[in-house]
Amino acid sequence: MEILSWNVNGIRAVTRKGFLDFLKKQKPDILCLQEIKISDVAREKEEFDFRDYKEYWHPAERPGYSGTAILVKEGLSAKILPYLDWDNEGRVQVLDCGNFYLANIYFPNANHELSRLDFKLDFNNKLLKYLKKLEKGKPLIVAGDFNVAHEEIDLARPKDNIGNPGFTYEERNWMTEFLNSGFIDTFRYFNKNKVQYSWWSYRFNVRERNIGWRIDYFCVSAKMIKNIKKSFILDGISGSDHCPVGIEV
Repeated sequence: MEILSWNVNGIRAVTRKGFLDFLKKQKPDILCLQEIKISDVAREKEEFDFRDYKEYWHPAERPGYSGTAILVKEGLSAKILPYLDWDNEGRVQVLDCGNFYLANIYFPNANHELSRLDFKLDFNNKLLKYLKKLEKGKPLIVAGDFNVAHEEIDLARPKDNIGNPGFTYEERNWMTEFLNSGFIDTFRYFNKNKVQYSWWSYRFNVRERNIGWRIDYFCVSAKMIKNIKKSFILDGISGSDHCPVGIEV
């Protein structure tokens, strides 16, 4: 089974940039999307052709902002869990895949001047409690845009970015706490010293120069790692400021 995750930075925008061609060529079994930026009302006016997939949408209450979605290939047995009452920005989806849970998460951005850092840390802490409660039932795969580069190897210019959103000590320490609680960063598990990124700013042609950050992850419960064949980043895929990341289960 191939599971992919992609922050598309707007489902309408990425569709105009070849998303459907990517979907038909790659044919993932499950695709987790973040930052869909579309309401249910707006989506009903669009004609997205995801005919080989069941769709689960979780938009934010605020139109055109945040939101997540999961596409599941027809024929796979999976069901979506009820959404969390404290998640009005559409950031958390959990799919029951039978032998494991798959969580699709769009973590908040700390924002310029760290205006949402406290909000993010509160979100992260509530989320971790929820995930650990779920994990008592069956192992977890946690996918999505974590909006943090955990270690210096995970961004091109670490010294220039110390204290900046996505590379604050608070965010990095929380990521350490998350991993210490029993989750494994699959990409780093299989690629201990590999330098590869999943996000690049739109400014200054930094993607062409590969001045990026690895902020998109697949993390799994420790007991699940034996079922993961590989973890990878599809950095040749364009259409968003992020690229897809994935695992084979």
